[in-house]
Amino acid sequence: MSTHGGPLTETYDDGALLERAAHLDASDPLARCRGLFIGTDTDLSYLDGNSLGRPLKRTVNDISAFIQDGWGGRLIRGWDEEWLELPQAIGDQLGRAVLGAAPGQTVIADSTTVVLYKLIRAALAAVTDPARTEIVLDTENFPTDRYLVEGIAREEGLTLRWIDADPAAGVTPEQVKEATGPSTAVVLLSHVAYRSGFLADLPAITDVAHSAGALVVWDLCHSAGSVEIDLDGAGVDFAAGCTYKYLNGGPGSPAFAYVNSRHLPTLRQPVWGWMGRKDAFEMAAGYEPAPGIRGFLSGTPAIFGMLAMRGTLDLIEGTGMAAIRAKSLDLTAYAVDLFEAWLEPLGVQLSSPREPERRGSHITLDHPAFRNVTAALWEQDVIPDFRAPQGIRIGLSPLSTSFAELYRGMAAVRDLLRP
Repeated sequence: MSTHGGPLTETYDDGALLERAAHLDASDPLARCRGLFIGTDTDLSYLDGNSLGRPLKRTVNDISAFIQDGWGGRLIRGWDEEWLELPQAIGDQLGRAVLGAAPGQTVIADSTTVVLYKLIRAALAAVTDPARTEIVLDTENFPTDRYLVEGIAREEGLTLRWIDADPAAGVTPEQVKEATGPSTAVVLLSHVAYRSGFLADLPAITDVAHSAGALVVWDLCHSAGSVEIDLDGAGVDFAAGCTYKYLNGGPGSPAFAYVNSRHLPTLRQPVWGWMGRKDAFEMAAGYEPAPGIRGFLSGTPAIFGMLAMRGTLDLIEGTGMAAIRAKSLDLTAYAVDLFEAWLEPLGVQLSSPREPERRGSHITLDHPAFRNVTAALWEQDVIPDFRAPQGIRIGLSPLSTSFAELYRGMAAVRDLLRP
């Protein structure tokens, strides 16, 4: 059995496992946070927080007040009074609370796909050595990341260097060292693998890529808000991520872009729009990029989409990422205990690392019946995430998921698989 989070039961007795859930919830320093989220007072077992986080109760008031007082009361004046600065203001709070980034390096803008496109193209443009014609990525990266790079490589006549990643794990520093060299321009990797939950060694891999003379773009979609990150400390060049998973920004909430300050004076992103121009409301001829991270904006900011994440960022700042990560480790460790007790004997495979410290905040389980099982689970208000061909992801949001909720959900999976 897993060992993180204190003494565990020595048997797989159902009663002992349920008692363990009650003990973990009773001793959980973040238990107070669960009641701040909508829907946590029901019996629904939500195991998909790594795809879409629950909304905070506060968000109802925040959005209502914005409609009534901000949009309805201030109207167009809101742009001058606050809204124009929100992408950077919220970006700085995100950097401070979650990313380990000093002010002036993070901005909220666009979707993750668009942000990644901007960052990759900007990174490539910054590479001056004509011999560097390769982009390194892995076979198990999220589809958007792979598709983007395939398209960029075709546009620019570049070569893709694929790391053959283990689907049940992820990319290691040794693999990156083997794949990079004098021809490498950019390395694009995910911090937490979307399928397996494997947590990559971000500082070590960044060092390896830099030693090869390459720039690194990190996708933080499955780590921001659940794993401690220190982008500045690791010397990361660029990073992007979404805000609707562990940051609870809501469906389609805008992504974030991080650009290390050492690159900002000279870097140019490829999507020139009015909001990224110096003196945007001047409406002048010709494009002059705004200085600093603001130059990575393009179109009008999605103000509505930013409102929900403010509550989560306030909550994270008050809680601390160290405590959130500790809860995440306990949740995934308990999930593996339940898997070993109930699901492994039924032929289910754990397709994630067994060591808690090598995981993000989700685990993946595989079984041929899981496509149909997932549909049945949803009908029972048990919500995991199906991933073809036969996997379910158990996504655990440290601020809103309880151990009892996890117990109920995993028990439902077991019951549907039993002959």
